[in-house]
Amino acid sequence: MKVFSLNYDPFIERAAASERVRVVDGFLGAEHSYFDASVFEERIGMIRGTHRGRQFDETVKPIHLLKLHGSLGWYECPTNGVRRCSFDLSPPPSTKRLMVPPQRRKASDTMLPPYAALWSAFRGCLGQNATPINRLVCIGYGFADEHVNAVIEAALARTDFTLLILTKTVSAPTWARWSPRSNVILVTESQCSLKGQTGPGHSDLWSFERLAKEV
Repeated sequence: MKVFSLNYDPFIERAAASERVRVVDGFLGAEHSYFDASVFEERIGMIRGTHRGRQFDETVKPIHLLKLHGSLGWYECPTNGVRRCSFDLSPPPSTKRLMVPPQRRKASDTMLPPYAALWSAFRGCLGQNATPINRLVCIGYGFADEHVNAVIEAALARTDFTLLILTKTVSAPTWARWSPRSNVILVTESQCSLKGQTGPGHSDLWSFERLAKEV
């Protein structure tokens, strides 16, 4: 499973640790982890002998967490590069925190490390890879970041791709932009859209709590 998050908080990481679910976020190491995007390409498994010869079996499928706008605990050190400290600690003095503030988000921010590698993976998963994902579920996203929207919109050109939007409310321009599309399912409290057809809303299907119960 791949999770693309625009949040800075460590809730996903802490929830995963509590439930003993392995998360890959691009960092390796202990106290001051270092960033290495190649970790997203690694697979965990074992090689066993079969009548067809040696075969690799993937034994663990971790969650790939890509925090596209940075995170608490991420920082850039002039001598040691991109690092991550414990979420309970502050980055060392004279280092740069790696979080893109909402009021200044723009496409140029995604060209800098470590964002460039994360966004490359995001675009790859939505269409540029040999085996892209076929479904993307957006939960609580208001579609205010145009550089995010552009990647999603490009994926909608694929006939085998479906976008599912779950949110309590959306602005009128957002509804007008996304609801008419044939491969978009948009669920809000007041109204829903299924492949371009508008219908009544749903009381709680848009909520994360309801989704978690269904899944």
